[in-house]
Amino acid sequence: MKTSPTLQQSRTPTQPAASRSPAIKDERLLALAADRVVIEGVSPEIDGGRFPAKAAVGDRFAVEADIFCDGHDKIDAALLMWRADQEDWSEVRMAPLGNDRWRAETTVEANTRYRYTIVAWRDLFASWRDGATKKHAAGQDLRLELIEGRELIERTLEESDRIGEGDRLVMERLVQRLTHELDDADLLADLLGDAAAALMKRVGLRTNLSRYPKELELVVDRRAAVFSAWYEVMPRSQSGDPARHGTFDDVIARLPYVRDLGFDVLYFPPIHPIGRKNRKGRNNALTAAATDPGSPYAIGSEEGGHDAIHPELGTFDDFARLVDAAREHGLEVALDFAIQCSPDHPWIKEHPEWFDWRPDGTIKFAENPPKKYEDIVNVHFYRGALPSLWYALRDVVLFWAGKGVRIFRVDNPHTKPVPFWEWMIREVQDKYPDAIFLAEAFTRPKMMKRLAKVGFTQSYSYFTWRNTKSELTEYMTELTRTDARHVMRPNFFVNTPDINPFFLQTSGRAGFQTRLVLAASLAGNYGVYNGFELCEAEAIPGKEEYLNSEKYEIRAWDWDRPGHIRKDIHLMNRLRRNNPALQQFANLVFYNAWNDNILYYGKMTEAKDNFLLFAVNLDPHNPQGADFEVPLWEFGLPDHASIDGEDLVTGQYFTWSGKVQHVWLDPRERPYAIWRLIRPGEPY
Repeated sequence: MKTSPTLQQSRTPTQPAASRSPAIKDERLLALAADRVVIEGVSPEIDGGRFPAKAAVGDRFAVEADIFCDGHDKIDAALLMWRADQEDWSEVRMAPLGNDRWRAETTVEANTRYRYTIVAWRDLFASWRDGATKKHAAGQDLRLELIEGRELIERTLEESDRIGEGDRLVMERLVQRLTHELDDADLLADLLGDAAAALMKRVGLRTNLSRYPKELELVVDRRAAVFSAWYEVMPRSQSGDPARHGTFDDVIARLPYVRDLGFDVLYFPPIHPIGRKNRKGRNNALTAAATDPGSPYAIGSEEGGHDAIHPELGTFDDFARLVDAAREHGLEVALDFAIQCSPDHPWIKEHPEWFDWRPDGTIKFAENPPKKYEDIVNVHFYRGALPSLWYALRDVVLFWAGKGVRIFRVDNPHTKPVPFWEWMIREVQDKYPDAIFLAEAFTRPKMMKRLAKVGFTQSYSYFTWRNTKSELTEYMTELTRTDARHVMRPNFFVNTPDINPFFLQTSGRAGFQTRLVLAASLAGNYGVYNGFELCEAEAIPGKEEYLNSEKYEIRAWDWDRPGHIRKDIHLMNRLRRNNPALQQFANLVFYNAWNDNILYYGKMTEAKDNFLLFAVNLDPHNPQGADFEVPLWEFGLPDHASIDGEDLVTGQYFTWSGKVQHVWLDPRERPYAIWRLIRPGEPY
């Protein structure tokens, strides 16, 4: 067996190692030598650059990196940004943070895709100035240093392509003075001064210019991607009469109610024709009565499939009027994109190759034992379905986007191939950059994060099942302090038609208030399914499912029934609109409250001109009190200082003196407190 010769074996007196393959070695040598400044540890960089980071229009996008070089020379660095609709890269200078860590920030202003990378270089003029300044302070002769400074400026005049006319005149005057006046004290002061340093930083040569080898991607979404309040309704239950199927006109009549609660997204489960074969009855019964409407997730009948409307809801003209009316009320319509089909779906006859068939020739129903889903069948994405099914599903989304819908809640995306979502979302957003996709994936953590990486704008989360102080603190810290914050935007739904959480089943009204305040204040995006405001909690015993669920029957709701929490919802949505601190996600800080039943946290703007504190009683049955720390240190105040604040629930102003205060929260009255701290020196 032949083996490659070792380096020692290949050397002979007549063939030195350096003489072998000189062209290849020179290329490698030159490439390595040119990359003298080290750039590493770039953040954000998602999975080594495999996936884009995320931001929203108006965000300050920050990039950090470890940047350093050999020796003691000064270096400089810049963040390069390229926007999809621009020809040239823009540049933002980076600033050192200490320990060789550098940072740059820039405001992203367009709903589009960006690319970014980093360049760094040795700054010879800054190095020269640093040395000359030290020698001048030591009283040493600087004539040779001044000659070196002049030569640096002359070389810059010859080689730099970033010099404007005004800067060129200043530099030429400096060269003239340095040619004749090496002993002039004023000249020395000018040359070593801040103005000359700023000028040369702006136009100076970039020696050993090094570039990070990757161009990373950034997706910038519109603001609704990071800040939205969703209200979910079943359109067919909006007539007010369980014997009459609701219509889009009934939904239009309900718009003022949703608007007045303060929501901005009105979300519908599927509005398509519902299959008749194997239709489910009330409470998920396997046999339906003649009048049972069936599950809206059993999509497709002889009236059409995913690009059709259930006839009892109305027409496309009616839907267009609804979209327009919602917009006039400050609401945006979101639709459910659920890929499953009823056994009556037209695709089954038109494209049998998209489905799985059993050995006896019957179609394979959806299965999740012991649950039975004979009213739906699933498509498969490979074999004869690739690529035709992928195109068809993409075109469904494009169809509804063409009808004015830009927000899609996607049903169970974790049960479909991840590559499909990466491809489809990009295809849609290339045409509609304002499209938003919410992943309804209550699934394993790694799958949930992967879906966010491949393009989902928002994500359902485990918030629904995080109830204790330790659970909430740990989970929120993970979402806001780890790399997950660069890709995953959680949408904290307090309930859904599928999930009636055990906590709400037993908590009473106070539990609904608690979960509302937590969802609306902890997350930028949150949502409720109608009935939550009525504290609806009747469940199928032992299950997190609603009894008499709207998924299988038409309901009529008494929106004024006693015990509702509409005022709480209105308050939280008003506070969210009026306080910039609540329109961010990663600015969450937990503070000390010495009671495990009270979650105490704050949100603030970067300037701390909007600073909110929340204390929430997590025990829905018993009053709880706690001493807590007022974060005076955030304003540079000592522990004994006083600070003014406003109770955002009652509207009363107050003054706290000293760092430790006390709160008492009785769930029979109100299980939460919300305060705004007023920055010292500012008026109320």
